[in-house]
Formats: sequence, C-alpha cells, structure tokens
Amino acid sequence: MNALAARFNAIFGADMAGPLAALAAVLVVFGFASPHFLTGATFGSVAFQLPELGVLTLAMLMPILTGGLNLAITFTANIAGLTLAWTLQANGGIDAGPGAFLLGSVLALAVGAASGLVMGLVIAFTRAHPILVSLSMMIFLRGLGEFLTRGGDISGFPTFIAPIGHGSILGIPVPLLILIACVIASHLLLSRSKLGFSTYMIGSNIESARYSGINTRKILVLVYMLSGVMAAVAGIIMLARFNSVRVGHGESYLLITVLACFLGGINPFGGFGRVLPVFVALIVLQLLSSGLNLLGANQHLTTAVWGILLIVVMVLRWFSAKFIRIMK
Repeated sequence: MNALAARFNAIFGADMAGPLAALAAVLVVFGFASPHFLTGATFGSVAFQLPELGVLTLAMLMPILTGGLNLAITFTANIAGLTLAWTLQANGGIDAGPGAFLLGSVLALAVGAASGLVMGLVIAFTRAHPILVSLSMMIFLRGLGEFLTRGGDISGFPTFIAPIGHGSILGIPVPLLILIACVIASHLLLSRSKLGFSTYMIGSNIESARYSGINTRKILVLVYMLSGVMAAVAGIIMLARFNSVRVGHGESYLLITVLACFLGGINPFGGFGRVLPVFVALIVLQLLSSGLNLLGANQHLTTAVWGILLIVVMVLRWFSAKFIRIMK
C-alpha cells in the first residue's frame, strides 16, 4: 500500500489525491442519483460553464500563494468587461469591427492590470492586510461600475464575438481552450520562472525571502497585476458568453474560487500549491453544480452546499495534518 501511494505521489504529486478522490466520489454519487448525469450533454455543459470560473480561480491563486487574497477579482472582471463594452459601443456597437474589439480587449486587460497594480503597491509598501486592501478595491470598483452604468446592463455586440463564448473548434469549446491556455501559462509561470519561485518564497516566509535578496515589493506588485489581468480575461469571456455586461455578473464566483484553491491543496497561508490540482478541483465543483441541478436543486442551494463544502475541506485538512504528525 505504501509503495502504491509512493508511486502515485511520484507520478501525480501528493496534492492530487484529494481532488481525484473528490472527482471519483462526485461521478459515482451523481451517476447513481441521476441517469442523465454521465452523458455528453452534462459534460458539454460543464465545458462551457467552467472557463470563466476557472480563469477567475487562476486570478485568485497567485495572491493566495503569497499569503494574500484578492477579493476584487469578480468586480475587476466586470469593470474590464464594461471597458470592452464601452469601446465597442463607441465604435458602432453591433456594427463594430475586429479592430474595435482588439482595442477594447487591450484596454480591458490594462484596466485589470491597473486594478492589480494599485492593490499590489498598497500591500507591498504599506504592509496593509491584503483582505482589507482588496475589499476596499472591490467596493470601489462596484460603486464605480454602478455609477457609470446606473445599475443597468450593456448589451448589443458584434456577432463575431459570440464564438469566444459559445463556439467550438474540433468539438472543443473555445472558452475551454482559453482556460486550458491560461492553466498551462500559469503552471509554467509558477513552476519554471523566477517569479514563480519568488512567489512561493514570499508565501513561505516573506522576511526570509527579503533577506535572501528577493525584491518582495516588486514581486507582490507583479503578482497582483497578473491577478488583475487574469480577471480581465475572465471578464472578456463573460461578455462573449452572456452577450451583456453588468457590474453584478458572477458575484457568487468569489466563494467558489477560494473553495477551488483550498480543495486543490493550496495552503491558505501561502507558500504551497500547484495549478493542476486546482484545475481538477474546478471540474469537481462544476460537476457538483450540474449534478445538483439535475436533481432539481436551485442555484441558492448549490451556493449553500459550496459554503458547507469549504468548511468540510478545512476540517478535513486539519484532521489530515494532525494524522500525519501522529504517524511521524
């Protein structure tokens, strides 16, 4: 048994055991509970619903690895989406061309980066707690968006944008391909770059990282800027998927991004965790949501289940850590 566990850890990593076990449990439970669960329709629905949540989770991941948090990701995504929508509206609305979309997308990414830049600077230079800083940014972005849109939606976009949210290439949804590209980029950034190494060092012990010669302020600013850019990518996907933008889109995603990170083995205090287990955890949560919908549960109950699951995950991780200490 120990040899099997050692071989699994060598191939997949120890942090993959929990997400894969959860995936198997969800497939088995809902497979028996509903005859329509293990079908192409269910997995196709998951493939289209997963990307915006997945990209937002990647936006949450890097700040958590530094021991921080970015509570502003959903509103950063919405403001970025609004930026793109305003650019399209200013250039003909439904008749806007690809050039306007490209310009709007660049501006949307710049808005996301600017949001992260402000948070990173405040956190890095004042040492204010990331929860307070990102909460303040969340309130600011929400208020700004409500003021500029008067609480309404912006819709009416060119038809060539629709495939970004609903199209497929060789049977694979376009938004899923975007998510996979973001997962690969995040994995390589964290595992193969100096920025990734520094991110883990800061999460483990920021003072030790500083004494090791790492420019911790610069790294924190870059991490939050990248988080903002990733949130902006999610905002672009959401615009194409819903064909409209408003400030409140995806508010419930914030809880799920944190849950996916913890279910994927990310240390809530920073310094440890990988992208791939988080990606598997995202699939588990989306399958859980689809399974509950098939059983007739509404979205509010699904959100409640996610909240309870977050508590359960934290308790199980505490028991697991205690068991490991006893075994040693």
